[in-house]
Amino acid sequence: MAKKPYIYGIRAIIEAISSGQDIEKIWIDKTTSGSLISELRQAAITASVPVQYVPSSALNKFANKNHQGAIAISSPIIYVDYKEMITRLFESGENPLILILDGVTDVRNFGAIARNAVCLGVHLLIIPTRGSAIINEDAIKTSAGALFQLPVSRVTQLAECVMYIKECGLKIIAGTEKATVSISDEELDGPLAFVLGGEESGVSKPIMQLANATVKIPISGAIDSLNVSVATGILLYETARQRGFKF
Repeated sequence: MAKKPYIYGIRAIIEAISSGQDIEKIWIDKTTSGSLISELRQAAITASVPVQYVPSSALNKFANKNHQGAIAISSPIIYVDYKEMITRLFESGENPLILILDGVTDVRNFGAIARNAVCLGVHLLIIPTRGSAIINEDAIKTSAGALFQLPVSRVTQLAECVMYIKECGLKIIAGTEKATVSISDEELDGPLAFVLGGEESGVSKPIMQLANATVKIPISGAIDSLNVSVATGILLYETARQRGFKF
C-alpha cells in the first residue's frame, strides 16, 4: 500500500495550500493558538478545506513526527470550480447532468456512487466541505478509479451552490423515499442536478426546499429504502434511459 500523503506542521500546510495543492482535510490540536494557527484557519476557509479540532493525544497517536499541532492529508484528486464547469458544459453544447451529495459520509458508498456517475454520464459531482466522505485510498479503490475521471467540486455553502445551479437553468431533483412521484414518471431529459442525502437523515431541509421536484424509487417488500449508492445507480440509469444514452 502506498504511503499516505500526510503533511506535518502548520507552516508546511499553509505553504501547501498557498501553492495550490488540494488538501483533503486538516486536523488541528484544539489547544493550539497564536497568529500562525489563525493564518492556517483562514487559509483553510479560503480554500474550502475541512478542519477538525482534536485533542493533542489524537495527533500524537497519529504521528510521531513534529507536527506542531497540525496534520493534513493531501487530496489524491484535483478539485474543480463548479461555476466554471457549468459554463464550460453549456458552451460545449452538453446537456448538463450534475450529482450533488448532501451528507454522504461512508467512504465506500461514496466510491460506489462515483463509479455509477462515470458509467451513467454524470458531468460533475459536488460535495460539501463538511459532512462528506474523505476522498482517500478506500474511496478511490471502491470507485475503481472513477474518481480520477469524474470532475469533483467541493463547496463551503451547499445551499448557495444549489441556488446558483438552479439559477443557471438546471432542474433540481431530490431523491427521497417520502416523495410521491416515481422516478420513471419524472421528466429527466433536460439539464438537471440530482441531490441525494446520507443514510441517516437524507437530503437536508434547506436543500430540499430548493428542489424543483422530489422523486422516489418504487420498492416492494418489508424494506422501505435502498442503500444510497444503489439508489444513485437506479436514478442515474433512468435518467440515461430517458436521454437516449447508448449503452
